[in-house]
Amino acid sequence: MIALISRLTRLHLALLAALGSLSILLGAFVFQAMGYAPCAMCLWQRWPHAIVIVIGALFLATRLRLLLVLGALVMVVSSGLGLFHAGVEQGWWPGPSSCTSSGPGLSGLSGMDLLPSAGAAKLVLCDEIVWDTWGLGITMAGWNFLFSLVFMALWIMAWTKPR
Repeated sequence: MIALISRLTRLHLALLAALGSLSILLGAFVFQAMGYAPCAMCLWQRWPHAIVIVIGALFLATRLRLLLVLGALVMVVSSGLGLFHAGVEQGWWPGPSSCTSSGPGLSGLSGMDLLPSAGAAKLVLCDEIVWDTWGLGITMAGWNFLFSLVFMALWIMAWTKPR
């Protein structure tokens, strides 16, 4: 596998990373269509993938090497968001009070405020695991962390690749 990757050009590596992010983003929308509503932190994690898709398209058009560094940096942010969210889900650290079941985020609400109204979207808390891989404890946020690291490595390989 490493021998195959080493033969890829800068363009191939950048496109592979951008297409990987496209796959992650499409997968998130498929899960959402299957009824797994995203929490606020899930939505935050989609933005870096959308951004690197644009970066990949810009690199395809311009071959500007600086875009490869930018792609890697955006994937650092993505992996950080994924790790933070996975840690919140696992209870390793507290998450934002605005989307977790602890903290002052929900404290000012009455019972009526918490009851669903007609047509309102289901409240999805950021510290609840809605799906994990075959009971292994790897959540969607955890997979985002891992894949973002792989995509970051691809962006860096593209940037450091000699012509």
